Amino acid sequence: MMKRSLKRQMTVVFVGLIITILAVMFVTNSNFLEQYYVVYKMEDLTNMYKAAEEKVKDGSLGEDDANEALNHLSEKSNISAIIADEDGSILFMTAREKNGQLFAQLMGYLIGENQDEGKLLKHRKNYELRRITDPSNDTEYLEMWGYINGKDLFIMRTPMAGIRESASLANKFLLYMGCIAILISSVLVSYFSRKITEPVLELAEISKKMANLDFDAKYVSGGENEIGILGENFNRMSETLEHTISELKSANNQLQQDIEQKEKIEQMRTEFLGNVSHELKTPIALIQGYAEGLKEGVNDDPESREFYCDVIMDEASKMNQMVKNLLALNQLEFGQEELQMERFDLTGLIKGVLQSCDILIRQAEATVQFVENGPVYVWADEFKTEQVVRNYLTNAIHHVDFERRIEIRMLQQSDNVRVSVFNSGKPIPEEDLSKLWDKFYKVDKAHTREYGGNGIGLSIVKAIMESFHQKYGVKNYDNGVEFWFELDTKAS
Repeated sequence: MMKRSLKRQMTVVFVGLIITILAVMFVTNSNFLEQYYVVYKMEDLTNMYKAAEEKVKDGSLGEDDANEALNHLSEKSNISAIIADEDGSILFMTAREKNGQLFAQLMGYLIGENQDEGKLLKHRKNYELRRITDPSNDTEYLEMWGYINGKDLFIMRTPMAGIRESASLANKFLLYMGCIAILISSVLVSYFSRKITEPVLELAEISKKMANLDFDAKYVSGGENEIGILGENFNRMSETLEHTISELKSANNQLQQDIEQKEKIEQMRTEFLGNVSHELKTPIALIQGYAEGLKEGVNDDPESREFYCDVIMDEASKMNQMVKNLLALNQLEFGQEELQMERFDLTGLIKGVLQSCDILIRQAEATVQFVENGPVYVWADEFKTEQVVRNYLTNAIHHVDFERRIEIRMLQQSDNVRVSVFNSGKPIPEEDLSKLWDKFYKVDKAHTREYGGNGIGLSIVKAIMESFHQKYGVKNYDNGVEFWFELDTKAS
């Protein structure tokens, strides 16, 4: 056990403090209790004098009510009193002074026999207050005598009641209670100091284990005081150190992962450039070939020249559209395009897209069925939502087959609406479903080339829906394929 333990120091300090307080109280009682008692009794006599003076001034002295009030005050303060007029007739006398001893004392003051008795404590114009000892009963009194209203005589006295003996008894009582208080306080201080030092010792043990890199030990005593807060900080420090050391130990692995990630990004960049160059190679070759043909005058007839120009313009348009799609996809994937979230009618938006794609629908000889039940208001970016619907619809137009039927449905749910675009035709092979949303991925490359597709449309849909934080997907049927997405109908 530590010689200078916190528990021992606290016990010594608190018990010493209690002993000091008791000693101060003992000395104070011995030296100042008697003086305080004298001042207190002098105040009682002064209050009695003022009450009698009021009765004399209002002329009620001698009446039953006035005498009863003065008797009550005298009994309360243990005061004996006599009030007499200038002829010596008694106007008021407390019940305890029927033997005339106090009246004789007053007469002694008047004729000058008692003027030098006792110790003069206070002298005023109408009265003086002394501390005297009555030789008849050897009792010490505080005595006041003089005139009320300049003519009526009075004398009052109150016994000191053995103040020294009272002080001695008080000191003995204080000594006994002090011993009990020291004993109880020693037990309580020992108990509470143990409550304080035990968590401190626990923290000391935890710090020792932490110094040895053992971070499993945790402070479990709890509490909302300063030690509890310190314990919580120890726990957080332990977790932080453990986490930091763990990070340091895994630094090499992280570096390796960074290298692998860099290689992966480089591979993706190379693949992206390869895909772009592959997609551009065919239209550039066609443009170059037909442009050379025009320059060399391979065919001089106007119809051939017009055909050559149409091919060049068509391929240039495809290249332009692919570049625009790539720029839009890049902005979406890197979060560079702000969303304009607003409430709009989804039904009206779909009708507008159908109207703008009417020529493509008629060229594909397809039949479109739009199942709707009036306006459906949603919260999203209206322009980007139109891009999603247009991509789904043009994709369905380009792949419609069999009975050449396209169905657009809106299924309202509790907080959202699901929009689905179905086209009859061949299902997508299962192994290709998860790759549809990748850039430049094409299930049927020849067919995609035929209508000018470049495998970016569904990647744009994916980027838009993920920026909305909404669900999207594709589902195969025996007679066709359905693409779908969801939007919120409530602002929350």
